Amino acid sequence: QVRLVESGGGLVQTGGSLRLSCAASGRVFTAAAMGWWRQAPGKEREFVASINWTGDRTNYRYSVKGRFLISRDNAKNAAYLQMNNMKDDDTAVYYCAGGFRYGGVAPDTADAYEYWGQGTQVTVSS
Repeated sequence: QVRLVESGGGLVQTGGSLRLSCAASGRVFTAAAMGWWRQAPGKEREFVASINWTGDRTNYRYSVKGRFLISRDNAKNAAYLQMNNMKDDDTAVYYCAGGFRYGGVAPDTADAYEYWGQGTQVTVSS
């Protein structure tokens, strides 16, 4: 079965850094856009970052621009999210997503992604 599995979540101090990984299996995601989404308690899932199939197009929500960096390694069938200068508002469950519908761009809408991971908890504390 197709799976996306996130790893690297945990507790980080305010201003610190964390790197999330997304390992895909069951299908090659070379032709897919990859995205990172997050959901904080009491809030809806929101777009964080995305990257197109070749990795030359990226998209970020405004609040993480300059702090987060999405990347991918198609040879490893993996995607990553480097999070720097983390803030308390970054606390959320982070989800990896893959979508083949608009693989040539970096979508920021959930309907562009048909595969989702189970999520990994990221907690930022002062």
